[in-house]
Amino acid sequence: MSLRWQESVFADLTGADVYDLLRLRAEAFVVEQQCFYLDPDGLDRRPDTWHLLGRDGEGLLAYARILAPRDGGPAKIGRVVVAPPVRGGGVAVELMQRALDRCERTWGGEVFVQAQAHLEGFYGRLGFTAIGPVYDEDGIPHIDMIRRAG
Repeated sequence: MSLRWQESVFADLTGADVYDLLRLRAEAFVVEQQCFYLDPDGLDRRPDTWHLLGRDGEGLLAYARILAPRDGGPAKIGRVVVAPPVRGGGVAVELMQRALDRCERTWGGEVFVQAQAHLEGFYGRLGFTAIGPVYDEDGIPHIDMIRRAG
């Protein structure tokens, strides 16, 4: 599948972009996973937060949010979501490779993900290593993972 990719900071997103990304995140994380939480957490609007959006002619199908390193810590990739119709077709790998490339070009260094535990193998194949035990986050098992620089 060939998607059109957009990498933008919040100030460069249109109202339609913001609507689309919040809708896709809500469809996956709130409705599909039945995880009721306030998704807009204030981090989207930081001037150094990047938003990676993948679209086809039908709309937004893939998204990731990339948070800049803080206080000497790693960059963080989160809110990683691929729409159900295109899951399993390689879109998630391309999304993550593009997110990792953005991290490398912008900051270098380590990258952190707070992964759902059932995706540990997926992130492991992208070079991430677990750095702690599995824990509960909003009723879903998660694991912290890091991808070392280089």
